[in-house]
Amino acid sequence: MLMPKRVKYRKPHSAPYIKGVAKRGTTIAFGEFGLKALEPRWVSARQLEASRVAITRYIKKGGKLWMRVFPDKAVTKHPAETRMGKGKGAPEYWAAVVKPGRVLFEIQGIPEDQAREAFLRASHKLPIKTKFIIREEI
Repeated sequence: MLMPKRVKYRKPHSAPYIKGVAKRGTTIAFGEFGLKALEPRWVSARQLEASRVAITRYIKKGGKLWMRVFPDKAVTKHPAETRMGKGKGAPEYWAAVVKPGRVLFEIQGIPEDQAREAFLRASHKLPIKTKFIIREEI
């Protein structure tokens, strides 16, 4: 499971919403094809790992895959049936803050139809709407 090696604060503040669009990471930087987020959401480390596994299993040994997001936000929760108060809950899982326009995955070295199918399988594992994008050569 993906998580930071160490963090400055164990329990970060967490805003309930994610405003605006992504300022960086909006274009394909490494591969030929990409999977772009269209909705704002916290994507958990489990969801990202499930997507990555789905892609790598489909492309087998061909191609190279880049993961452009990392779950570095600790999401905390209180145990079930616990009364209010008594401070903030313990960290439950790690999540990546994903804004619309952010490229989540990139791939290269495989045909377009194969990349499309791999990203379709990955998108089924994610809680957000995504879009398949192709790198434009300048």
